Order: sequence, then structure tokens, then C-alpha cells
Amino acid sequence: MRASIEAHLGSRQVAKVVYGSIIGLALVVALAAHPPGAAAMIVSLLGTAVAVGLAELYSEIVGAETSSRHSVTRHELAHMLDDAFAVAFGIAFPALFFLAALLSLMSVDTAFTLAKWTGLALIGFYGYVAARFSGAPVHRALLRACVVALIGGALIVLKSLLH
Repeated sequence: MRASIEAHLGSRQVAKVVYGSIIGLALVVALAAHPPGAAAMIVSLLGTAVAVGLAELYSEIVGAETSSRHSVTRHELAHMLDDAFAVAFGIAFPALFFLAALLSLMSVDTAFTLAKWTGLALIGFYGYVAARFSGAPVHRALLRACVVALIGGALIVLKSLLH
């Protein structure tokens, strides 16, 4: 388990999961003002995950083919699919909280609260890990995690206002 986590933290998917998490969090924040039911939130998050994941895949294919002047190979496509899945995963993850609400394991309000805080915590955690991996001492890594979480929060608020 530890090896797979370390492998993930050293991969390109970290950026994609963070990107997806910001999108998912923005959707949660935007819909929290007039909260729909748990089922509607699950559908919204999963639908957004599929749409953005496919957009990610399509844009990567077009970008690769226009820059390289050749068709994407199966090997390249596999990496692009991994990236698209990572974005979709970041967006869809909060759906688990709404599934728990749908199963009456928690209230929809609690699901919204958990979705917001875990999303910000994830963004901050990745900021901390990035700082530590780049050689920053613990106190600087913690500061960076806080700054990244604040920036992530500001982006989420901005995106929710524009949604």
C-alpha cells in the first residue's frame, strides 16, 4: 500500500487529481447555496467527472497530434486515459459522501460539509507533499500547504460564483 501511495505521489496524476478536485469542489460549493438532494448531487458530480474527463482526453489527443504531426499511439493513449481518469476521480470523489447521505448514513448537509473540507484538505496535503519532495523543511511545507489551500479555496469561490 505504501509503495502504491509513493508511486502515486511521484506521478503526473497528482496534478490531474488536484485539478479535478478543484472542479468538484467548485461544483459542490456552487450547489450548496440551494442544495439539491443526495441523488442529484451524485448525478451532478459523476456527470461532470465524465464530461471533464472526456474533454481532458480529447484535448490531450488533439494537442499531441497537432504538435507531433502523427496519430496518437496506443502507449500515448494509455497515458492520456490515465490522466483523464485521474481528473474524473478528483471530481467524482465527493459523490461518496452523497452516496452515504442517500443511504441515510449522514445528512445531505453533512455530506456537503465533508465534501468541502476533504477537498480543501486534499489540495493542502498535495501542496505539503510537493514542498517536502522539493526539499522544503516541515515548517515551510506546512506554510505552503496552507497557502495552496487558501488559493484553492479562493479559486473554488470564484468558480462557484461563475458557475
